[in-house]
Amino acid sequence: MTTTLATLTLDDRITGSLIGAAVGDALGGPVEGYTPEQIVERHGGRVHGIVGPWHGDDWRTARPIAPYHKGDGHVTDDTLMTHALIRVYTTVRDHLDAYAVADHLVPDLMSNPRWIPELETEALPLQRVFLAEKWMVARLHYGHNDPREAGVGNIVNCGAAMYMAPVGLVNAAHPAAAYAEAIDIAGAHQSSYGREAAGVFAAAVAAAFLPGATPTTVVDAALSLAKDGTGAAIEAVAEVAPHHADFESALAPLRAAVAPFDTVGPDYRAPSLAARRPSRLHAIEELPIALGMLLVGGGDYRRTVLGSVNYGRDCDSIATMAGAIAGALHGEAAVPSDWAKSVAEASRLDLHAPATALTAVSREIFDRDTTRRRAHESAFAHLTDPR
Repeated sequence: MTTTLATLTLDDRITGSLIGAAVGDALGGPVEGYTPEQIVERHGGRVHGIVGPWHGDDWRTARPIAPYHKGDGHVTDDTLMTHALIRVYTTVRDHLDAYAVADHLVPDLMSNPRWIPELETEALPLQRVFLAEKWMVARLHYGHNDPREAGVGNIVNCGAAMYMAPVGLVNAAHPAAAYAEAIDIAGAHQSSYGREAAGVFAAAVAAAFLPGATPTTVVDAALSLAKDGTGAAIEAVAEVAPHHADFESALAPLRAAVAPFDTVGPDYRAPSLAARRPSRLHAIEELPIALGMLLVGGGDYRRTVLGSVNYGRDCDSIATMAGAIAGALHGEAAVPSDWAKSVAEASRLDLHAPATALTAVSREIFDRDTTRRRAHESAFAHLTDPR
């Protein structure tokens, strides 16, 4: 039987989303931080698949502060954090909140050694994640802050948004619920537009599961929930994207559309003094661009992710988000199998296991939600029964 949108199962869509996110992450990692022009110069053209480290064999010493082996199919912290959040879901087996981050995610990051592809060794995930993620450990484990407020004071970036796909998956076809849950979870990590992006990204993933979902309906769902600068940035990108059928012509216009809302500035490696500070007027760059590339690529996984990768700047996170949504729309078969196989082998990860585990949890949560909803309906009916 030919697989169509109508015949795709929950299992297939969750698998497609998570593998799609990991593959996008791995493809974007080696060119993260560079411009589209620099990418062309370095690789002799656009990136069309898995490539090696930007600095070749000198990757260990080229950037001493961040000596990571990005490239060759290695996933980055985006996937490490996504899988960590899935482990929290498999432990709690219900909806999560900021307290789950304090009680489960933080201890996992700082206590359980795992294979870290970019370090090519087993280490604590805490030793790989960025300072914005280490903030959670400092605030929650050492500072004993209220989990719901621990994100206040952190730099505002895509750190929370980049791993929120699982929230959209356990709330499949319910964007508003995904948004609310992600906003709660992200309170332990981020504030301002970083937290907002986490909620909107989760909602976009959930919207990809709705009957008849398309890139346009996904973006519409995101816009129906997005607040302040996040909503304005997505709207600006969504106005530009439909005028382009290929990412090559879309690269500069999409950047121009999001630039007024981006605090980092034109030089990604030299952020402005106002970068990553709370604001109701601004947005992270990654989510609007991911949604823009989804529109430009027509939801096709390969086109969407390659557009995200060749955009440069924080393209591993952009491709992670875009890959998660495109994978949810079209299932595992949409993700090139040779890419998935190479990433799994290079990163020494079983990319199917987290999807299998989260699918089981998603079904359990839906059953609990149904029971809770029926109990509410019964109680409300009792209150409104005129007899």
